[in-house]
Amino acid sequence: MLGLIWQLIAGLVIGVIARLILPGKEPIAEGALGWLITALIGMGGAFLGGIIARSLWASEGYTAGWIMSIVGALLLLLVVRFLFKGKA
Repeated sequence: MLGLIWQLIAGLVIGVIARLILPGKEPIAEGALGWLITALIGMGGAFLGGIIARSLWASEGYTAGWIMSIVGALLLLLVVRFLFKGKA
């Protein structure tokens, strides 16, 4: 349970950093739901960053660091913006 809480906190930090790097309005809900979606984007970014790193240079047991997690979150945020560009 504590591991899940730490993943949510780390995902939230990564998602917030990604949202600060990419300027503009997000098509994400406001309030508590928006924070949850930001955390999910951050956690998904860590997963995507790990996949990218493993496919390019890292070994099988690689876990994404902060930079690759943020890169993955930026890519996910761009996908979200593209998919929901008319809804914000």
